[in-house]
Amino acid sequence: MNLTAMTTGTGADLVLLHGWGMNNAVWSVILPGLTAEKRVTLIELPGHGGSLYRDDQRGLDAWVAACLERAPRRADWIGWSLGGQIAQRAALMAPERIRRLMLVCSSPRFIRAHDWPHAMLQQTLHQFADALKRDHQQTLIRFLSLQVKGDDLARETLRLLRQEVAQHPVPDPQALEDGLELLLTIDLRAQLNRLQCPSFWLLGDKDALVPGSVQQDLLALNIPNAGFQLLKGCAHAPFLSHPAQSLESIRRFLGNDE
Repeated sequence: MNLTAMTTGTGADLVLLHGWGMNNAVWSVILPGLTAEKRVTLIELPGHGGSLYRDDQRGLDAWVAACLERAPRRADWIGWSLGGQIAQRAALMAPERIRRLMLVCSSPRFIRAHDWPHAMLQQTLHQFADALKRDHQQTLIRFLSLQVKGDDLARETLRLLRQEVAQHPVPDPQALEDGLELLLTIDLRAQLNRLQCPSFWLLGDKDALVPGSVQQDLLALNIPNAGFQLLKGCAHAPFLSHPAQSLESIRRFLGNDE
C-alpha cells in the first residue's frame, strides 16, 4: 500500500494514526502543541485521505504492515479509534518498533459480547455497513454525528470534525467498507497480555462508540504497564473537544525526552 505520511516538528519520534473515515486533518488542533516537543509523523490509513488502496491488500495485518512501512524505525505511537486498534496490533507484530503506546477512545474489541459488555451493539455497526453500501457520503456524516453524541461541546466538535474531514479527499469506498469490517471483527483481547511497551488508554465518559466504562473490562485483561484516564464530559474525539486536557495527558505519558 502506498500511504500518505507527513513528518513535522523536532524531537523524539511520534506517530499519529486517525480513525475510520477520517484523515490527518483531525489532529490539526493539537498538532502545534505536539510538534513543539516531538517529531511527528502523521499517517493516513489505507484508502483514507491521500493514501491509495489496493483490493488485494485487505485485512488488519496488511493495514498494520502498511503503517509500519511509513513509520520511523522506533517511535511512540498514538492511535485513535480504529487507528488505535492498528497501533495495538503494530505493537504486537513489531514490538521493537514502538516505545510507548497511547490509545485514544479505542479498544481491543469494538463489538459487545457476553464477556465484553461495555461496547457497541453489533447491530449498530451492521446498520452503518448496510447504509454504507447505499450512500457512502451520508453514512460518513451520520458517523461524525455519532462520534460527538453526548459531548458537552457536541455542536462545536461536530463542526470541527466536518471541517477537518472536508479538507482531504473522500475516502475510497472499498476502504470504508473493509475498514468497517475491521471494526466489526477485530478482537485483540487475548493478545494484549503480550504487549512489551507501556500503554495509556484515554477514554471519554460520554463516548457512544467506545464507552468509558470499557475501562473495567480492560483492567480485567491484566495488560502489563497500562494506565487509564477518563475525560469527563467527553465523547469520541477528545483532541477536538478537549484539546488542552488531551495535550496534558499526552505530555504526562510521553514526556519530552529526546
